[in-house]
Amino acid sequence: MTIVLAVAVFCTLGGGAAFAECQIADAKLEEAILQKPDLRGSANRQTVKDLRSLRDAAFTLWSYGRHADCERLMANIRELIVGPAMTSLGDNDEDAAEEQMAARDPKVRRGATEGRRDQKGALPLVDVDALVLGLRADQIVGAEVRSSDDRIVGEVRNVIFETKDRRDYAIVASGGFFTPGKDSIVVPIRSLKVSQERDSFFLPLPLSEVRSIPLMPDQDYKWLSDETWRNRNDALFARR
Repeated sequence: MTIVLAVAVFCTLGGGAAFAECQIADAKLEEAILQKPDLRGSANRQTVKDLRSLRDAAFTLWSYGRHADCERLMANIRELIVGPAMTSLGDNDEDAAEEQMAARDPKVRRGATEGRRDQKGALPLVDVDALVLGLRADQIVGAEVRSSDDRIVGEVRNVIFETKDRRDYAIVASGGFFTPGKDSIVVPIRSLKVSQERDSFFLPLPLSEVRSIPLMPDQDYKWLSDETWRNRNDALFARR
């Protein structure tokens, strides 16, 4: 994995003493995923994703010098790997869960105040498919998305690359707490423009029209095989 390799390289370059305080590689998460049938099953796909997210968070703590916090998180990861299935754990208090999830709500709502496009010296936007250096996935996921009239639409929660017909998509969540398939729209990446700072993406539609875009029809991405739905959806984002 990239994270393990990055840690190994850092250690080789002289970070060995610091790294010894938080042994990310020692958790052997990827090895456990390969060896444990319950982790390899499709029913536990989210579990594996969550474990990897926790491991990534540990690396972030380590990179900021928070080695003790990193090690505490890694200890939790090790316990989860060897313990009972994660689906059998956790708090079953639905009200408490909703309160915790609400803490992840975006603080800037759809249709919030205009951005910086009308400011003097604002650089022109760039068509995504005209970028010389292209985009990395981590530059897209989590980025804010704005309408053509510079109003907040939401943020990119997921990307789909290299479909059979080479149509790539950004799953844009808008308004409140989102999960893919709920309050999300499917945006052809090639229809987007991006700021030259690469911190905001822009739809070719004003906010008034974005509100009428149909939501993503299912969380299992079955719409990917529905060419009729995709053609109808993609046509809505054709550049004006």
